[in-house]
Amino acid sequence: MHYTLSELFFCFIFISDHCLFSRGPMKHIKSNLIETVSHLSEKIGPRSYLDTGKLDEAAGYIEGKFRSFGWEVTRQPFAYRNNTYCNVSVEVPGVGERDESILVIGAHYDTVPDTPGADDNASGVAGLLELARLVSLAPFRRSTRFVAFCLEEPPAFMTSRMGSYLYAQRLFVEGTKVYGMISLEMLGYYCEDEGCQYYPSSIFRLFYPGKGDYIAFVGNISSRRFTRSVKDSFKSVSSLPVKSLSGISLIPGVDFSDHRSFWKFDYRAFMVTDTAFYRNPNYHDPGDTAGTLDYDKMAELVNGLYKALRGI
Repeated sequence: MHYTLSELFFCFIFISDHCLFSRGPMKHIKSNLIETVSHLSEKIGPRSYLDTGKLDEAAGYIEGKFRSFGWEVTRQPFAYRNNTYCNVSVEVPGVGERDESILVIGAHYDTVPDTPGADDNASGVAGLLELARLVSLAPFRRSTRFVAFCLEEPPAFMTSRMGSYLYAQRLFVEGTKVYGMISLEMLGYYCEDEGCQYYPSSIFRLFYPGKGDYIAFVGNISSRRFTRSVKDSFKSVSSLPVKSLSGISLIPGVDFSDHRSFWKFDYRAFMVTDTAFYRNPNYHDPGDTAGTLDYDKMAELVNGLYKALRGI
């Protein structure tokens, strides 16, 4: 059997479930995820607000990746405690007939002090960069901003000094229409033993699994339609189990990432997460290393998100 170049291109770009080469792209996604997580967590290492040199190195790495995909990179510098930090972003124009509102996909690249931050949040950055790479090959219908945020972790955490807050604030001031924001927050840790998944209250066990073998989409009530639409689309194209929660900030963890900053400006937003400290015993710990993550599930997640978001 012979294939034309265009047919091979279609197979690799659109990752058809029935394509002869369907495993090729998945292996490529997986290897890229491993490379990014390893580079950030092992070669660069801890990236806290105190490690300004390491944060600069991480920002440079992210910028280099974005540029390699063919996009112009924008840096948003901002001051905090007598140092300068930056958000790094690109915008990929959409190719379909859509309204002017953009999709924002973000992940933070800083860590808490003295932790390599493989899951928190090199995994999110790896997912961000891999989605950007896939979109550079075959853009979404809707224009999309990919943003790497700095200063998500303490002491800026949940304040107006978070990089994501300053980014969302700029969008609001500029009058940018935002269709929705997706925060990629810890994507790589999974567990298969019954009881390994924890929740803020035992009542959640009536509705959610005891195994941590799924990915979660977590947002607020105002974002529930956006969250539900992406979840439904994801379920139709991915074998990775997905659960969702549209709740209030009184539930611990619901607003513990960059999506919270977008809520402050009435933008719809949710996070994609492995549920962090409700599952991962290495959360904010030196044990949060690259070798603890499940890259097959991460690749399935990124592949599923890419296909799910193509049609919104």
